Amino acid sequence: MDGVFRRAAKLVIRSFRLHPVPHLLAAMGANIFSFAVVGFTIVIGRITDEVIVPGLDQGGVTGRTVLIGMGAIGIVGLSRGSSIMIRRWFNMMAVARTQRTWRESLIYRYLYAPMKFHWDYPAGKLLAHTDSDVEVATSMLMPLAFAMSVVALIIISLFSLLVVHPLFALVAVLLFPTLTWLTRSMSSKMSGPAAQAQEEVGKLSSIAHESLEGVLVVKTLGREEAEVNRFEHTASDLRNQRIKVARIRSNHAPLIFALPQLGNLILLLIGGWLYSQDAITLGEVVRALALFSILALPMQILGFLFTQIPQSVVAQDRIDGVLKVPTESELSELESKSSDISFENVSFSYPVNEQNDHSVLNDLSLRIEPGETVALVGSTGSGKSTLVSLLSGLMPPTEGQITLGGHNVNDLGPEGSSNVVAPVLQETFLFADTIRENLTLGRAIPDGEINRVLQLVEADSFVFEISTGLETVVGERGVTLSGGQRQRLAIARALLRRPKVLVLDDATSAVDPTIEAEILSNLQTNPDRTLIVVAHRLATIRLADRVLFLNDGKIAAEGTHEELLLVPEYSALAQAYERSGS
Repeated sequence: MDGVFRRAAKLVIRSFRLHPVPHLLAAMGANIFSFAVVGFTIVIGRITDEVIVPGLDQGGVTGRTVLIGMGAIGIVGLSRGSSIMIRRWFNMMAVARTQRTWRESLIYRYLYAPMKFHWDYPAGKLLAHTDSDVEVATSMLMPLAFAMSVVALIIISLFSLLVVHPLFALVAVLLFPTLTWLTRSMSSKMSGPAAQAQEEVGKLSSIAHESLEGVLVVKTLGREEAEVNRFEHTASDLRNQRIKVARIRSNHAPLIFALPQLGNLILLLIGGWLYSQDAITLGEVVRALALFSILALPMQILGFLFTQIPQSVVAQDRIDGVLKVPTESELSELESKSSDISFENVSFSYPVNEQNDHSVLNDLSLRIEPGETVALVGSTGSGKSTLVSLLSGLMPPTEGQITLGGHNVNDLGPEGSSNVVAPVLQETFLFADTIRENLTLGRAIPDGEINRVLQLVEADSFVFEISTGLETVVGERGVTLSGGQRQRLAIARALLRRPKVLVLDDATSAVDPTIEAEILSNLQTNPDRTLIVVAHRLATIRLADRVLFLNDGKIAAEGTHEELLLVPEYSALAQAYERSGS
């Protein structure tokens, strides 16, 4: 449990370092509240002895005395109200800013983390981190300022009670450690179930995301009931863990809330006895009772803080697991001005599990000159798409190196590579926005340039047939367009970046062969641009200056299409492509 509190202290310190001003102002307001509370009890005690008792039993008091009492109550009340406003306003500001900072840090990490990170983390789990984990991690910051003032309040209260009578202080000395022990015991027991509950939240979010993302598969294969059952099973696990947490809280909370009231009862009995012995005044009894009554709420807030600590530190651990992932932007920011490409003894393996890897590329070496048109040909699983991902800087090779314009792609990173290489994948993605925004991605590009590129990819016809043209809003993932239309817009988007190397990874598979031939012919009109095509159609392959035949993760042969027909494995593959095309 000490480890939990150390982690909680680190969480608080991190938030303070991020946004010290609102935290300090909230703490200031909370401490002013502590002094105002004790001041209020002192004023109530004095008014009891100097206004109420004389007014009822001793023939009355002067109007001036009453006004002074009213003024004292007003000043103390104004101080309490102002301090509460300051505490709540700035505490919520600190919490909101901390949430914003952590969410921005997570999003930054998601975008700049290597591809391996996204293989290991489902999208639903990532959404759970930015949503529920951030909310839960900062939940212990909500009562933080008030809880910090409780320490000052207890010290001031003990001193105030000691001034009234040592027996009153003794009741408080016995009560507060008991409350502290109970809250620590509750927090310790809640830590495990709270951690499991947060894990189940991530699983539930992943299942929901998968079911919605794959809604076409779910509906076409009749998986609705199975997906509902899968969701219900995980939701049941989450419910069970949260019930465990609630049961632990319910076993402790009544005693935690009852102890201050028990202290009040004991104080009343002691106060009555001391008053009967003329050891204290009636106002001092009222003062002590008022102080204990007011202390009940801060102690409940402190108890709430202790109940939130286990859940918060668990959520923060999950967030930290993401924030520890090294980002590719932390690599050196070089800029490649040339487009010559070199693979030197490159190998790559996908991790299957902790013990085994799946080898895709093996000691591959090749060189592609600027302005060259190269077709990558090979059977499924030969490593064509992996080669494209490595060239784009999406992941580093397991062995060897890839250079782009003389710079190692690992040093360039995705941002550096994207200034030179523009890959277009078979599975295109369009945002639920206008065609213009999907093409420009927020950059200011003249309509003339957009129209020119749309003509290159044979997309101007269908774009401008729509009455709204470039301002047409496509559905999520471009669902309102056909597969071929989406692919052509994806190629146009890549061309608008004016890349030195354009890579088409089966990016025209959904396009009519005639239109595909026209697109590739148009793309070859720029002699300065290198064109790399992962091809499955003979018409496309024949357009290439050079064909690279991949087999078992290596360049098995290279040359023109006609030259490679002498290679039996390539010839068999080409015949299969021809039969498929016809």
